Amino acid sequence: MVLLPSSKTASKGSAHPKRTQRHRLAPRLDAAMACDTAFRIVAGRCLGDLTENHRATCAGDADALHQMRIALTRLRTAIAFFSPMVAGPQRTRLRDELKWLNAHLGVVRDLDVAIEWLKAIDKRRPQADYRAWSRERAASQQHLTRVLCSARYQRLVKSISRWIERGSWSTKKGKQAAKERACPVSEYSARKLMRWREKLIRRSRELRDLGTKKRHRLRLLNKKLTYAIESIADLVSDGEISRQQATLKALRKAQKSLGQLNDDARCRSLAATLGQASVRGSHPFLGPKRERRLIRTAATAYEKLAELAPFRI
Repeated sequence: MVLLPSSKTASKGSAHPKRTQRHRLAPRLDAAMACDTAFRIVAGRCLGDLTENHRATCAGDADALHQMRIALTRLRTAIAFFSPMVAGPQRTRLRDELKWLNAHLGVVRDLDVAIEWLKAIDKRRPQADYRAWSRERAASQQHLTRVLCSARYQRLVKSISRWIERGSWSTKKGKQAAKERACPVSEYSARKLMRWREKLIRRSRELRDLGTKKRHRLRLLNKKLTYAIESIADLVSDGEISRQQATLKALRKAQKSLGQLNDDARCRSLAATLGQASVRGSHPFLGPKRERRLIRTAATAYEKLAELAPFRI
């Protein structure tokens, strides 16, 4: 049964969802484990992290909101990672509902990022310059709280929990469906990670020529691969940990640079929406030199990733 713990505030400054006693007691993945069991464990962890931060997010805690959104992205990644096995009408419907939830969380999270970044890069500007941003954040938080307390959200959590445990994917008839469920997770994960890795490296070669939207999609693919690797960390042997960490280091370096570029784009968009396009006078959020440097850093990280030997599972 997927655990749905009571909501708690996430630890401050954490880069990943809070790891509680629930995580320490949760089953670990092992190489011989069937994919259906592995999916339930991985998706269950993500859903638990999502619900654990629900109450604090409703109360306006920015860090809990961030952790809740990370958990949601990890859950969506788990579903995508095991997509051949869990495909079907139920997955399509739930995927749309998770996208709905992500959109609402994203509105407030984008405002948090924008406000923090603007204050960090322009500390000397009077606080009054950010009143419009703060008002928008407060209004968006009120709307988000209503969403998270709605019957639609409650139905989503219950539906996704039931689907993970005993959705139609788990009883699908046919030899292929049975084979997908019974496949050892180590064997399946090795193939899937290799495909995602090759896809990311191939698309990253065009990074310097990508526009904002395509660069954002590359960042999302980077994040998916990172979260997928982290989700099956139990399967990596001691002898392969160094390779796994080297891979994650390259991915996180690229993610950081692409994330700053994406934050810049979101800040510009939000500033225009709020009528605050001149919040930093005539200067852009990121200058051309800084933008080129970030792109170069990400491109170098991908070149390093391509040179690394894939870690074995």
